[in-house]
Amino acid sequence: MNKVRESSVLYIAPLQEELDTAPLPPSSESFRDMPKAVCKQCKKSFPLQILTNHIKTCSDVVVVEDENQDEINNTTELSCLDNEVNDTEFSYMDNDWKTHPDPKMAADLYRKEIFRLHETGKPLLMCMDLRSGVEEQERQLINFYKQRHVEWACPVKCQLQGDAAVGDGVTRHFFFTVLEKLKYGFSLNLGNTGVTCLFEGEPDHLVPSSSQFLIESDLFLVAGRMLGHSFLHGGPCFAGLSRAFVHVLLQGSEDTATLQLEDCPDVDIRETIDLLSGHSPLNEDQSSKVLELCLSWDLPGPTEGNRRWLYERLLSHAVLGKRTRQIKQIRRGLKETFVWNLLNERKDVAFFPKESEDSCTPEMLLSHISWHRGDDEDDDDDDDEYSPDIKERITGYLKQFIETDVCWDTKTQ
Repeated sequence: MNKVRESSVLYIAPLQEELDTAPLPPSSESFRDMPKAVCKQCKKSFPLQILTNHIKTCSDVVVVEDENQDEINNTTELSCLDNEVNDTEFSYMDNDWKTHPDPKMAADLYRKEIFRLHETGKPLLMCMDLRSGVEEQERQLINFYKQRHVEWACPVKCQLQGDAAVGDGVTRHFFFTVLEKLKYGFSLNLGNTGVTCLFEGEPDHLVPSSSQFLIESDLFLVAGRMLGHSFLHGGPCFAGLSRAFVHVLLQGSEDTATLQLEDCPDVDIRETIDLLSGHSPLNEDQSSKVLELCLSWDLPGPTEGNRRWLYERLLSHAVLGKRTRQIKQIRRGLKETFVWNLLNERKDVAFFPKESEDSCTPEMLLSHISWHRGDDEDDDDDDDEYSPDIKERITGYLKQFIETDVCWDTKTQ
């Protein structure tokens, strides 16, 4: 005969006082190290464990059921699975940035609003080991921006391992390095190219590389995150992009983009397209080159009647048509870093300045100076007037002067 097990209830009876079963307040020490998020209605920070219950009781909150609501990023607020910007967040922003007459001030106001909405988020830690090689440092940067489910508008902390520097100068160094690599290329050998350049072409005519390897590796999504993250934290902007490319990137129509022949980074293709710009009849060799290019892009061959139209179609495809996926990835990265709303509303903000409009920064000068090193062989010279310690101190003073005391309002020439 089987015995039936009966469930039992265990009661805890305090000897001297009643047990406190009231919910812990949000300020309790028990929640100190737990991830938090800001309630979009009352603007107060709550641990994620009690945020759902708070939303149900917070006044004037409309609770929207979402099948994806269970997925919560431990370092961020609730986010959509596709990492797109949640438009409802911007409904709680101060809109002074939309109407301010000065574009630069509008951008600063926008930054402050974004930071206010994310000030309680978990800080992002950016580390770079200066004792490692250049390629390893670049790999650290790329891996940082390849992370998924990151709230890029949260506070950022930068550390240079192997260097005693601290403070804002370290942050500026990080973002200057990021933008410099993005613009001039990474030393990492990605796709058997030696130097990996995400952008190619002449100054003020730069466009994303057409490398399929870079596209498939989502490196233009990384580029968009780098651009937006640098802008949010007061870092340098990306100067020198093609105006036509910027126009389309910011959702302008390809038909209204003002293209220039210099926007085409491939010199051979540029020369072939340029054959159609004149009025002289094409010889057999020229006609053959143009026809070959037209057929490769599913366009009709050249005739006297379609010459100008064909010139514009070929140039548009060479500059914009081959970069549709790159545009989508960069745009997505800008949305993830919360700067897309600004770019969409304020077309006058110089997010992508021309080379001539790019401000000179301390990092630009510092990166072109060959600094004294304590392990130089010349340090053993008995006739040297200054000791290595004095040289090091002088170098430190000069760095500090360049970073803090020099006026950087002038433009590069």
